[in-house]
Amino acid sequence: MGYSVNKTDAEWRAELGDDQYAVLRTAATERPWTGELLDEERAGLYTCGACDAELFRSGTKFDSGCGWPSFYESVRPEAVELIEDTSLGMVRTEVRCAACGSHLGHVFPDGFGTPTGDRYCMNSVALSFTPDPS
Repeated sequence: MGYSVNKTDAEWRAELGDDQYAVLRTAATERPWTGELLDEERAGLYTCGACDAELFRSGTKFDSGCGWPSFYESVRPEAVELIEDTSLGMVRTEVRCAACGSHLGHVFPDGFGTPTGDRYCMNSVALSFTPDPS
């Protein structure tokens, strides 16, 4: 897929912290229950930690009990890119930012009780949060 935000690996390394780079650019996963945004409850917008593209609204966030921030849908279907991931001996669906291709996490069809039935399980370090003005 062609992305609207294109940078070299050196540019990403210079702009992102070590943890962000590992998750966003090499598809690492932060440890569960450690992310700063897990317990964020304010109204606002979640954006890509690499390029600031809009990804999720706080109204779609829910407590899935998995240890990572979870959402039941993105701000727009075209805001994220879904890719089959067969790593680790299983089949999952990877979620990437559609603007820059950065790894955000995975989506699973186990968001029981949500309007979509989906659980976008995102790494906190892959996201930025801007609260709505009060």
